[in-house]
Amino acid sequence: MKESAFKKNLLALGCGVIVVVVAMIIAAFSTNAETVQQTFWALVPPVIAIALALATKEVYSSLFIGIIAGGLLYSGFSFEGTVNHIFQDGVISVLSDSYNVGILVFLVILGILVALMNRAGGSSAFGAWASEHIKSRVGAQCATIVLGMLIFIDDYFNCLTVGSVMRPVTDKHNISRAKLAYLIDATAAPVCIIAPISSWAAAVSGFVEGQNGIALFIQTIPYNFYALLTIIMMFVLAGTKTDYGPMALHEKNALKGDLFTTEDRPYANEAEQKISAKGKVIDLVIPVVALVICCVIGMIYTGGFFSGESFIDSFANSDASIGLVYGSFFGLVITLILYLVRKVLSFEECMQCVPEGFKAMVSPILILTFAWSLKAMTDSLGAKEYVAALVEGSAAGFMSFLPCIIFLIAVFLSFATGTSWGTFGILIPIVVHVFENGDYRMMIIAMSACMAGAVCGDHCSPISDTTIMSSAGAQCNHMNHVTTQLPYAMTVAAVSFIAYLIAGFTKTFLVALPCGLVLILLVVLVIKSRTPAAEKGSES
Repeated sequence: MKESAFKKNLLALGCGVIVVVVAMIIAAFSTNAETVQQTFWALVPPVIAIALALATKEVYSSLFIGIIAGGLLYSGFSFEGTVNHIFQDGVISVLSDSYNVGILVFLVILGILVALMNRAGGSSAFGAWASEHIKSRVGAQCATIVLGMLIFIDDYFNCLTVGSVMRPVTDKHNISRAKLAYLIDATAAPVCIIAPISSWAAAVSGFVEGQNGIALFIQTIPYNFYALLTIIMMFVLAGTKTDYGPMALHEKNALKGDLFTTEDRPYANEAEQKISAKGKVIDLVIPVVALVICCVIGMIYTGGFFSGESFIDSFANSDASIGLVYGSFFGLVITLILYLVRKVLSFEECMQCVPEGFKAMVSPILILTFAWSLKAMTDSLGAKEYVAALVEGSAAGFMSFLPCIIFLIAVFLSFATGTSWGTFGILIPIVVHVFENGDYRMMIIAMSACMAGAVCGDHCSPISDTTIMSSAGAQCNHMNHVTTQLPYAMTVAAVSFIAYLIAGFTKTFLVALPCGLVLILLVVLVIKSRTPAAEKGSES
């Protein structure tokens, strides 16, 4: 079976490479390095990478082939120019960026913290405590959703913290790692984008010139249909015990004891590590609480809170990368002191967790590096300018339809580039420019559509950093996470599109949001009635 799966993936990869080669040959004869700039060709590299990843279920080679395609287009198919662009302007450049390095350091520190909590027995103690209080699979899923909603400061922080805390609980109730990854991912960006005090609110407000960014952000919250309906969707799926698409198979197998379904089982032997017998629930709770508090302090510190800025302004001006590094470092120090004082772990055992935590993050670090490099390729080809011109040129004639059109464009751009913040940076200034001297209410709705579409595309994309870190937090095969959550995300996206269509004509969320809610309930109930096998698998 393993050999058969390998041959199947190899065949799919080979077919994909052939398609890429043909596309590049066509591009070589029909374009040159100048004419591909700010055209549809700028979006071809990420489309290639995503298509290959979905076809082969192998993300590393798919991303790298997309990077090569971008290098070829940029250099005009010059060998030397392609190599220089891939490594100097791509891999080396993104790893030299201070913001990216900060995120990688944050990842490593969180990996070390998770290793420490596991070795100290805090995770297993919390799992044992939770098993006494959380009696069902529905309860375990709802607890995961609620915890994800409470950690709204930053999506990166959310992904890894919720995963490390809830993984023992969901494992206890035989919830698949793919389902856990979906719950983490769906409570990361969707929650952060409707939280006024978050790194996402700070990012959005920074893209609005000449307006009060935070005030505008707060007004967009009730119109952010994708984020709100995603949260509702999770509770509906858990409450009705409904699963469909590839997730149904993963959940069915999890009930039989197989949490991974596929042969690739990240961290499957984690339980074989030495675990301290002295561990208690406080050995998980105190580090997590310390981490939350320290990260909040770190972020407002970088925003100038201790230099006289207000709490909200300091969040708006914060540097999430540096703030999260500061916060996670001091959270790590507090955790080490706690374990040494309580004699849960010796100093030597604590230091053994450092390389363990680093090794656990090697896979997401590698995927992030390739994803950032791919984004660098699309940026160099002028993808932002191409999409900006496309949106601004078509805005005037479709005012009532503009919210749903912007939503679709934001979904595609974020999905192709793997970045919602980049999508904000492209589309929000255009929306503000189009509407700032006209219909203010429509500007709010269009901004919300941009933000919702960016989160949706980011949620679906296999090259999104949030998607990558959700897989890491759940310790789930990355492509398993992508393929299982895609039907759920697309369901909410379709309903959100209809809600924006309604909002474009009614100009109020009081009509559009209830319609979206009713549609979500109807869709889930219809799916549940038509997929009895998946239903039985989830209810057992």
